[in-house]
Amino acid sequence: MQHRGTQRLETERLVLRQFVSEDAGAMFKNWASDDEVTKYLTWPTHPNIDVSKSVIEDWVKSYSDEKYYQWAIVVKENGDEPIGSISAVHINEDISMVEIGYCIGRAWWHQGITSEAMKAVMDFFFEEVGANRIEARHDPRNPNSGKVMKKCGMKYEGTMRSADRNNQGICDTCRYALLSSER
Repeated sequence: MQHRGTQRLETERLVLRQFVSEDAGAMFKNWASDDEVTKYLTWPTHPNIDVSKSVIEDWVKSYSDEKYYQWAIVVKENGDEPIGSISAVHINEDISMVEIGYCIGRAWWHQGITSEAMKAVMDFFFEEVGANRIEARHDPRNPNSGKVMKKCGMKYEGTMRSADRNNQGICDTCRYALLSSER
């Protein structure tokens, strides 16, 4: 794979861009402080804005690494305020695989925003980075996350029992993937 780092991506409705330190307030307000949003995630709800500031500070420092991919999801009509994030949560160079994770604020659920962001990121990884396989996973108790994967053309590969941990404890994980040859 030819890593390029977190590049600005644009779709019809969205801008996917690097986070900046000034995004901490929006992150905390729009998604990180909401227990319903983080219910099935692997990181805890942020109890205060200082946690969001610290997380974003780490992300901003990591942008110097070409193998680091973390985008702020911005709806164009809302200005430059992020409403969520999408990132490469795991990369396996040996098989040219990228695993993608995402999260958006509850106010933007069920509008196709996450699918639109996911499609743009998948296209970037297949076309620009040279990924052969893109995968994602979700807790089966969070079927809407799986709907995003299906909408993006990913194929269900199975459910692994007690194979993950999230804010609900040890959980099953549904796995989806798309190969470059299947596009």
